[in-house]
Amino acid sequence: MPLLSKAGDIMIGAIFSFHNTIEEFNPLFNALPKPITCTDVNVKEFLFAKTMIFAIEEINNSMLLPGASLGYKIYDDCSSIPLATKAAMDLVNGPEGTLSDVSCIKPSTVHAIIGMSDSSPTIAVAKSLGPLHIPVSYYSTCACLSNKHDFPTFFRTIPSDYYQSRALAQLVKHFGWTWVGAVSSDNDYGKAGITTFIEALQNEEICIEYSEVIYRNSPRDKILKVVETMKKASSKVVVAFATFIDLEYLINELLLQNITSLQWVGSEGWIYNEYLATEENYKVLGGAVGINIMNPVVPGLQKFLMKFIPTNIPNNTGLESFWESTMNCTSAGEDNTANGNECLGSETVYRAVYAIAYSVRHFLKCQSNQHGNYSCGNAMNIEPWQVLDNMKHVNFTTSYGETVYFDENGDPAARYELINWQLSKEGMIKFVKIGVYDASLQEGQQFVMNDITIMWKGNNKKVPRSACSQSCFPGTRKAVQKGKPICCFDCIPCAEGEITNITDSPDCLKCPIEYKSNDLKSQCILKEIEFLAFEETTGILLVFFSLLGTCFTMAVTMVFLYYRDTPIVRANNSELSFLLLFSLSLCFLCSLTFVGQPSHWSCMLRHTAFGITFVLCISCVLGKTIVVLMAFRATLPGNNIMKWFGPRQQRFCVFILTFIQILICALWIIVSPPFPSKNTEHYKDRIILECSLGSTITFCAVLGYIGLLSTMCFILAFLARKLPDNFNEAKFITFSMLIFCAVWITFIPAYISSPGKYTVAVEIFAILASSFGLLFCIFVPKCYVILLKPHKNTKKFLMGKVQSESL
Repeated sequence: MPLLSKAGDIMIGAIFSFHNTIEEFNPLFNALPKPITCTDVNVKEFLFAKTMIFAIEEINNSMLLPGASLGYKIYDDCSSIPLATKAAMDLVNGPEGTLSDVSCIKPSTVHAIIGMSDSSPTIAVAKSLGPLHIPVSYYSTCACLSNKHDFPTFFRTIPSDYYQSRALAQLVKHFGWTWVGAVSSDNDYGKAGITTFIEALQNEEICIEYSEVIYRNSPRDKILKVVETMKKASSKVVVAFATFIDLEYLINELLLQNITSLQWVGSEGWIYNEYLATEENYKVLGGAVGINIMNPVVPGLQKFLMKFIPTNIPNNTGLESFWESTMNCTSAGEDNTANGNECLGSETVYRAVYAIAYSVRHFLKCQSNQHGNYSCGNAMNIEPWQVLDNMKHVNFTTSYGETVYFDENGDPAARYELINWQLSKEGMIKFVKIGVYDASLQEGQQFVMNDITIMWKGNNKKVPRSACSQSCFPGTRKAVQKGKPICCFDCIPCAEGEITNITDSPDCLKCPIEYKSNDLKSQCILKEIEFLAFEETTGILLVFFSLLGTCFTMAVTMVFLYYRDTPIVRANNSELSFLLLFSLSLCFLCSLTFVGQPSHWSCMLRHTAFGITFVLCISCVLGKTIVVLMAFRATLPGNNIMKWFGPRQQRFCVFILTFIQILICALWIIVSPPFPSKNTEHYKDRIILECSLGSTITFCAVLGYIGLLSTMCFILAFLARKLPDNFNEAKFITFSMLIFCAVWITFIPAYISSPGKYTVAVEIFAILASSFGLLFCIFVPKCYVILLKPHKNTKKFLMGKVQSESL
């Protein structure tokens, strides 16, 4: 029998849980339960029923359905799935004559059913009524009910737990918790909700340490097992997706064992429940944060409830004793807090009734005429499946400004309040609104926090930490510990040239090629540019010796020029000597092109100038050596070979030999010239500015040609070293070429192994050393005789006609 009923053109059925259930078992036959006993009046459900009546009366008194009225039949299922299913069957099939004084004129078929509060009985009723095309709406949040394949006729005016689970995951992420535990009710609400929540956490890279189920009606051992798991866990945050009745069993056990240090995150099933918010429970749940359904104020509802008298209700046993506390129902004030018993959930019932009314209105095609009056079709012809069909197109705004519509899954837009349990100065527990989650907004803008201080566990204003591992600071990366979740990791320092500039980075980022990592490996900074500069000590020394060599060469040139008519100068082929001194000056000066920042011109000049000046130098020495050999062969009777090695032929020989090198260098410049480059491979912390060779083949040809002429010169000089003469120049040429070859043979491995700018320094050293070797070995002995032993600077002495001490 319905607890409350009223006739109307359009009948709306409802199933509420006015009482709880006790099932007593027969001690002799344990498998045979006694009839269900209803006990403990649920005032909240009673408020839901009265809100439904309020909405129906408001619609009947308005012009929403002119010419048609809404009626209702309200059943009590005593929080029992079997009774809920039986009530649904009675709403569909029961004869009206047994329910009221109105004569029976048609079968008692309701057009829609509103109910129930819990997901499990709703699932049972929705499956039972699915083939009859009667929409079921109101307060069940299980995400499973959004499956249109299993529940094609189900609509609801409360958001799905799918969105609540995602909102809870966003809440956990917002506060930086990466390592949490989870508990849930042993029903469809808890199981489906916590499953979706865990999936949402995995997308956010947040880990679940444990997930336990609260078995309310099971032996205490199962609760103790859950508590033991929570005690051993390292996570400091617990997410509870449960009803307040189930959670109360767990809280009682936690109080007994004095486990009060955990931070709680709650679903709407308990976070805003005034019966759970006691002084004792606050020791465990103090500072809890969680998700609650938006609770706007329905205009006129409070006044309507105040006028209601419980004694007028048939079978109202127990209601009167609760009415006084019921009338303390208040709504949240301007300070975002509420105390006392709340009218929670009433607006969802209100929306459900109006959704059905607008569906009927759409079917009846209610329209206004030219006089402003509404007219509708015949309400007697409407069938339940037509109400269902039109429910899909419902879109209206409530009296308190909220837009109501359903998506393709029969769900409304999801909006939640974010709640924080706080203790007032008077010692009262307050539910403080700290933010909003709106699933209809764009990704990244759905979660908005208010500018309100959050009080955490122990009345602390600092957000508690809950992580399997400490955060990896910039400069390090996360490395997952083997066999553990991704939230458990070690922090590995980044390698050279890599950085991380954020906390808990999974990877290190490589710096651009011209950058290096700083000491903390947290920022890329420009690498130092390195080249052999004029200002540094090595550059200054090399420039000094280069200029010193040039000065010595100029001094020797001045001596030879002043004493150009003396026998020693004339006898040693003065024309080639002056050309050799000129080429040596160029050799000393070309080393200067190797110092300083490389450029396109300096790179081409340094290598080509080096190659050409050294060939000119060696060509002169080679010419002098050939002249010495030919001069002694020309002294033989009948030998007139010197006519082929006169001054003109010597100049031509030097020109030809040098011109060959010029051609090689020109080919080098045309094909692939040297160019400045940045060497980033030799060092990781700095860039070496150097001259790349361009064509390696032509560079080897330049060096090979110098090496060939040097080898020829050395061999010829070595053969002529013992020719009879008091001043045999071939001996000094031999020594000079020996030094020259030794320097350049040693140069190759030194050049290859020298780091950075010192590669250029080795090359300059080789140029200077070989140039000084030629200058000192060939010209210093002559200058010694000219300046210090002038008596030996005679033709007779040079011809060996004067006995003298050995030079």
